[in-house]
Amino acid sequence: MRCQTCGDPTSPEHNDCQRCHTPLGQPAVTPGLPTYRVRGIGLAANIAVGATAVLYLVVALSPLIGMAMARQARANDDADLLLGPLLIGGLLSLLMLVAHLTAAVLVIIWTWRTRKNTDAFPGALPTLGAGWAIAGWLVPFANFVVPARVVANVARDSLWRRFTPTLVVVWWCAWLLFSVGDRVSSRLDDRAYEQLPETPSTDAGYQAYVDYYGDSLLRNSLPALGCAIAAVTLIVLIHRISAAQEARIARAAPVWPTAPVWPAAPVWPATP
Repeated sequence: MRCQTCGDPTSPEHNDCQRCHTPLGQPAVTPGLPTYRVRGIGLAANIAVGATAVLYLVVALSPLIGMAMARQARANDDADLLLGPLLIGGLLSLLMLVAHLTAAVLVIIWTWRTRKNTDAFPGALPTLGAGWAIAGWLVPFANFVVPARVVANVARDSLWRRFTPTLVVVWWCAWLLFSVGDRVSSRLDDRAYEQLPETPSTDAGYQAYVDYYGDSLLRNSLPALGCAIAAVTLIVLIHRISAAQEARIARAAPVWPTAPVWPAAPVWPATP
């Protein structure tokens, strides 16, 4: 007898498949329970996550432009050039914010769908309800733990793992590093900017702007690293989980018989 989920041979000595943990005799998907396609929404989420990461790295490196323009302003004694980095940084931050919000919505929808699918997978053992796939990101303080638990449950039940995959742990640690580090660096940047002279007229005043952008570049390095790692690991997780769930749902889909093919009518020779 073979498992209907993964196709491995089963033994009556065990109550479930030793590979995918489906109980013996159970189908890949419980009949009557709804399932959702996740490949399309997963692909869209991956594109949005990748775009957000790229834009954030560009924003994190934008102090390089500020340093160059501050040096040029000092050489020309033109304080108006110091407005350029502010305009460029504001535009890049706006684009990044739009991409970030888009990615957040798509990832939440994908997480909810994959969590709902596990309700229809025999042998799955989710510990949190599907509603936490949405509320976990929105409830203060809970958003430091709950999203990771939901994704860990989905990964275990979709990828046939007894324990949480290491990729989930790496993703969440990197996400916390990015989320907390970005807030801390933003506050430090705001405090440092308030101490700069409004209209510098000496070399020391212009040098203060050069030093400010150099320090900002260093402060952005840690959250930028966390953003890059979190984006890569999340993209891999979404791809693997989506592919595994789509394959399981397709395996349980009924195969409808094709219509019989009737023989073609005979063709009589034309009468001379």
